Amino acid sequence: MPLEPGIAAIVQMVKDANAKPRWEGTPQEGRDSYLAFTHGTRTPEQTVPVSRVEDIHIPGPAGILKARIYRPKGVGPFPTIVYFHGGGWVIGDLDTHDNICRSLCKGSVAVVVSVDYRLAPEHPFPAAVEDAVAATRWIQAQTAGLGGNRAVGIAGDSAGGNLAAAVCQLLRGTAPALQAQFLIYPALDHLQAGHRSIDENGTGYLLEKRSMEWFYGHYAGDGTSSDDARLFPLQAKDLTGLPPALIVTAEYDPLRDEGEAYGRALQAAGVPVDTRRYDGMIHAFFDMGRWSTGAQQAIDESTAQFGRMLRP
Repeated sequence: MPLEPGIAAIVQMVKDANAKPRWEGTPQEGRDSYLAFTHGTRTPEQTVPVSRVEDIHIPGPAGILKARIYRPKGVGPFPTIVYFHGGGWVIGDLDTHDNICRSLCKGSVAVVVSVDYRLAPEHPFPAAVEDAVAATRWIQAQTAGLGGNRAVGIAGDSAGGNLAAAVCQLLRGTAPALQAQFLIYPALDHLQAGHRSIDENGTGYLLEKRSMEWFYGHYAGDGTSSDDARLFPLQAKDLTGLPPALIVTAEYDPLRDEGEAYGRALQAAGVPVDTRRYDGMIHAFFDMGRWSTGAQQAIDESTAQFGRMLRP
């Protein structure tokens, strides 16, 4: 189908702005522009309501990590969701993904703990993975104090979906087990892997193929041809025993095919999988519900489904 009207308007707005391409800028310029486009364009009435938000610090493998807790309305305890933000491991922070985490908290009726992991190029691969594993283990041990029950799920969008998938693989077989994983248009494989959507959707839909090369270059350097599953979870040789997965993809996203390929690979390994492609959508649509009724419907539908997966 064509781009959903609200999404089409966003794409046109970005084109009309004629901003410098991300791959021509510095990481700090990318961080500043991303924050301006996400948190900076949000009005007070567009802020998704939750019961309470609290900033905390948690121990990481190389120092303290910032995190933010979102608590839902209602009477707990609730399931807990560990969340990792997108941004190509180079940009993004707690603020850029504040409304996404609010939507996840509200829609799934769960405590959400958003983790601000170390970014590249200052901290290249595998720093973000190491932070993600440490943060998940800490949160699993602290659920009672955070307002949660024993059920812990993990979620992330784009690069954060990559980290969530990697953590599930790395913590497989350890107790307590993760209840479920929610991978939102995740980055899971090589740019060179031949996924058709990379070329079909790699220009004109906000996430450009050249931007993806820029992200991978800063994060992994010349390691982009590696078969290390911590970097490319789709390259894992064994996917058995992983938590049930909800995978969301977008029709006009360069990452669409690798997310769906991961769903098929998980299913072949005996893992329960719910893969949902949202037509008319683009990468990053989870922060576009305030502009797009189609995006908001997809957000509401998928977050509610993940909440059900945390309450088997």
